Amino acid sequence: MDRTQPCRIGIDLGGTKMEAILLDRCDAVLFRERRATPLAEGYHAVLASVAELVRDAASRVPAGGSYTVGIGIPGSVDAVTGLVRNANSVCLIGRPFPSDLERLLGRRVGVRNDADCFTLAECRKGAGAGFGLVFGVIMGTGCGGGICIEGEVRQGPHRICGEWGHMSVDPLGADCYCGNRGCVETKISGSGVEAAFRSGYGESLRMEQIVAGARVGEPRCRAAFEAFLDDFGRSLGGVVSILDPDAVVLGGGLSNIAELYDAGLERVRHYAFHNDLRTPVLKNTLGDSAGVFGAAWIGIGDTVDL
Repeated sequence: MDRTQPCRIGIDLGGTKMEAILLDRCDAVLFRERRATPLAEGYHAVLASVAELVRDAASRVPAGGSYTVGIGIPGSVDAVTGLVRNANSVCLIGRPFPSDLERLLGRRVGVRNDADCFTLAECRKGAGAGFGLVFGVIMGTGCGGGICIEGEVRQGPHRICGEWGHMSVDPLGADCYCGNRGCVETKISGSGVEAAFRSGYGESLRMEQIVAGARVGEPRCRAAFEAFLDDFGRSLGGVVSILDPDAVVLGGGLSNIAELYDAGLERVRHYAFHNDLRTPVLKNTLGDSAGVFGAAWIGIGDTVDL
C-alpha cells in the first residue's frame, strides 16, 4: 500500500438521507454510515450533521494517515459567490455551505453536484466504465444529471452541465421550485409524480404505491404511470438527440423500476431523432451508494497527520 496517498472521505447529502464513506489508499471501504437528513430542522442542523459525519469518518483514518473530503450535494455552488443554488433541498439555497463546512472542520473540502458524483462513480467502476461519453441520470426525490467524457465529469463554466431536470418540457405544467413550469423534475421525479397524482385525483400516494397499483391495473395509477413513462421517453429522448451519448446510466431510487428498461426505453427511441436508436440505457451497478463513492473521489483537502 502506498502510504503517500491519502485516504478519502465522501459524503452524499440527500434529501432524505446522508451517507458517509471512508476509503483507504486502495479504495477499500474502512467505514460507512447512513443517517437521516434533518431537513425539517433547517440549514444549520444539516450543516452540523454533515460535519459530525466527516469527523466520525476521520476518526477511523489509520494512525499517521492523511485524508481528503468530498461532498455531493443536490445542487451546485456558484463559482463567483460561493453560495449554493439550484438545490431541491431548498434550505441550502443561498447559503455558503462549502465555506461554512470548512470553518466547522478547519480544513478544505470539495463540493460537487450529487449527479456529477454519481456519474463519476459509475463511469469509473460501474455500468458506465469503458464508454466514451456517458450521460448519468439521478431519478429519485428530484431529478439530475451529469456528463462524463473520456473519464472526466464536466462541470461547465456555470457548473450546471447535465442539469436536465430543469429543462422546461411543458409550459402548462406544474410550477417548479426553480421558478419555471413543467420542468423534467416535475414530471419524472418521485416527488413530481406524487404531486401530479395528488393534484389529479385528490389523494396522496407514494411513488411505490403508484407503481404497484399500475402493475395490477388500478386505472388511476395506470394512467399516472403511463404518463410517467411517456415523460421519461420524451425527456431522455431529447437529451440523447443532443448528446448522442455512448451510454446512459440510470441511478436513484426510481432506477429500480424495471419498466424503464423496456417500455420506457421504447419511448426514448420514439422521441429521439433517429429511427434505429442503439444507445444503451443501463441500470447502475453500484446501487444507491454510487454517489458517496464519487464524492470521495472528488475530495480535496489539507494534508492532516493524525
